Amino acid sequence: MATRRSGLGRGLEALIPQGEPTAGSFAMVPTDAIDPNPMQPRTSFDEGALEALTASIREVGMLQPIVVQPEADGRHILVAGERRLRASKELGLKEIPAVIRTVDSEKSLVEALVENVQRENLTPLEEAGAFQQLMEDFGLTHQEVGDRVGKSRSAITNTLRLLALPAAIQGLMERGELTPGHARALLGLDDKKYAIHIGERAAEEGWSVRQVEDAVRDRTDSSAGSGPVRNNVTEIRPVAISELEVRLSEKLDTKVKIDYRNNKGVVKIKYSSLEDLERIYRSLY
Repeated sequence: MATRRSGLGRGLEALIPQGEPTAGSFAMVPTDAIDPNPMQPRTSFDEGALEALTASIREVGMLQPIVVQPEADGRHILVAGERRLRASKELGLKEIPAVIRTVDSEKSLVEALVENVQRENLTPLEEAGAFQQLMEDFGLTHQEVGDRVGKSRSAITNTLRLLALPAAIQGLMERGELTPGHARALLGLDDKKYAIHIGERAAEEGWSVRQVEDAVRDRTDSSAGSGPVRNNVTEIRPVAISELEVRLSEKLDTKVKIDYRNNKGVVKIKYSSLEDLERIYRSLY
C-alpha cells in the first residue's frame, strides 16, 4: 500500500475542506463510493502502463487527484482518472484525493489545480503530476500549462519527464536521496533495471549528477557496441564539441548529447512527447 495518501496530497490535503465539499474543491473520497462514468469512451487499458502507475502510487503516493461529480446519497460519478482509480483499488486504498466538479465548473477546476501547483511545498514529482493532470484531464498544452503556472514551456516539459522514471527511482527522488538532476540523467537509459541499479548506487555512494551522466554514457556506448568510453586512458573531448552541445540544447530547448570519436559521432536529441518532437522539428526550420 502507498506510504502516503497522495503525492500532490501534501499540498492537496491543505486544501481539503473539513466540511461538505463544494464544486471545484478537493476532498478525500472513498473508492467504494465512486461509480464509473457511463460515457467513458475507453473500454481497454494498457496493462503495462497500468502496472507502472500502480507501482508509482505504491512507491510515492497519488500524484494526481481524480475528478468526480457528486451524486445523491454520497455517491460520485467518475469524470476523469479511470487509470488512477483502478490502480488505487488494486492497491487496496480505501480513499483517494479527488476534485469535486459540477457540469459547468471546468474553469474553476483548472484554477483550483493551478492554485495548488503554485504552493511552495510541492515536490518536483508532485508538480509533474499536477501538470500531467492539467494536460490529460483538461486538454492543456505544455505552453498553456506554463502560462497558467508562471513557468517556461521547457520547465514544464522537463518536469513532466520525471513521470517516465521507474517507480523505484521516483521513490529515491521523493525521499530526497536523489535530486531531479540525477533522475533526469537516468532517463537516458532504456534498460530500466540498470537505471534503478545506477540510481541506488548514486544514492548510496553520494554520486554527483556528472557521475550519473558518465555512468549513463558508458552504458549507452557499451550497448551500442563501441565499449566503455573511459578506461585507464582518459579520452580528450574537444571544447568546441561541448560548446556545441550546450548551444544546441539552448537552441532546441531540450537535452542534446553529442557522442564524438575520431572526428565522427552521433547527435542525440531528447523529446518527451510527440508534441515536443513536433516543436523541435519546427524549431529546426
